[in-house]
Amino acid sequence: MRIVVGSGKGGTGKTFLSVNLFCFLEEQGIPVSFADCDVEEPNADLFLKGEVKSVETVFQNLPVIDTAACTFCGKCHDYCAFNAIMFIKNLEYISISEELCHDCGACLYACEFDAISEKKKELGKVRIMQSTKGNRIVDGLTNIGVYSGVRVIKSAVKKLENQGVEILDAPPGTSCPFVTTASFGDYVILVTEPTWFGLNDLKLAVETVRGMKKEFGVVINRAGDGEDPVSDYLKKEGIELLAKIPFDHKIAKWYSEGKIPVLESSDLHKIFYEIQRKLKI
Repeated sequence: MRIVVGSGKGGTGKTFLSVNLFCFLEEQGIPVSFADCDVEEPNADLFLKGEVKSVETVFQNLPVIDTAACTFCGKCHDYCAFNAIMFIKNLEYISISEELCHDCGACLYACEFDAISEKKKELGKVRIMQSTKGNRIVDGLTNIGVYSGVRVIKSAVKKLENQGVEILDAPPGTSCPFVTTASFGDYVILVTEPTWFGLNDLKLAVETVRGMKKEFGVVINRAGDGEDPVSDYLKKEGIELLAKIPFDHKIAKWYSEGKIPVLESSDLHKIFYEIQRKLKI
């Protein structure tokens, strides 16, 4: 089973939930692996310690046009679905926008004059680690200046190699990096907070996963005794509430110290057991 943990906004406790769920399942002897797919700013390694087994570089192929061989027919421009080739026929001008290129290879297929070759651009790194209990932990990190981490995310997920229950800590928000991560999931856990801001961004995330036809449920983090518009929304929409994690200063203290709160608190252990039961793991 592949579980994606996401959120409509940052700061809701997405990494808190995914890290604790991994350690909770690992403590029970359940084969489980973890991928930090928040490749612009991965931080799961602050809590999940392991021996580094390998570090692999992620590349993208970029087209290079030989203007001496180019006939300026414009066919490569016509084949490019991402508008990455700028072409002005009258001026015999053609160039590649590396930021828009998706490495689809259409331009190479289109060119009949061998005027297009490829070069490699480094996008980031994927690190493969092994936890003290022998489970796989993977994280990715994009290089500074790389506009999209999608290819690094795909490379990181591929390194999980179907090892037990797989937990994917998705990037926050609902843009391409989240959609890419969620596309790999069998089930999506959306983490939110019981505020109007949390509800607004949860609605965006719900709309996204529903559009992807993904099975999902919600965890409300930092739940208290005050106003809770999220619970009312979930009841109205018929969305499964997996758990409420209390707003507890002890949990915050453990987490700030780099500890795993679910291993420190019997009450939190019960909450994660309920999540496990509802996920049928």
